[in-house]
Amino acid sequence: MRGGIEIRKNLRILFAVAIAVAVIDQITKTVVATNLRLAESVPVIPGLLNLVHYRNTGAAFSILASSGQWKTVFLAATSVVALIIIYIVARQAKGRGRSAALGLIAGGAVGNLIDRLRFGYVVDFLDCYVGRYHWPAFNVADSAITAGVILAFLVFCVRAGDS
Repeated sequence: MRGGIEIRKNLRILFAVAIAVAVIDQITKTVVATNLRLAESVPVIPGLLNLVHYRNTGAAFSILASSGQWKTVFLAATSVVALIIIYIVARQAKGRGRSAALGLIAGGAVGNLIDRLRFGYVVDFLDCYVGRYHWPAFNVADSAITAGVILAFLVFCVRAGDS
């Protein structure tokens, strides 16, 4: 029975983190889309960070952006498959760090999936740059996925070597 309690606790952590990320992501995207015109840019930290309003019709770094309508279905299906895999892995994972990492990834996937299903694109609004060199614009969901992958690497791979 102890394993069942541990699994439920880990799943609660995963769902709490995922829901928090998805909600914050959707709120920030709504604020940006409501207050900035498409392609508008507002400096936050001159020379480093702008708030922008972009619509990414592709995947990460606008991959597949020029593809046809099938890409929305493909990217949405990929997100759903990823969420199923995350759930399966989470049921096996032990530890709050692992659950939090998977929750960050799941929450980011859900946040971008909501946009994709509602609009056919993802709202991106963070523009980091140095001089003329800009990183592709991103959002809270993208940040959560990146942080989740880094944390997952640390808790699944690095700490696994400690065992």
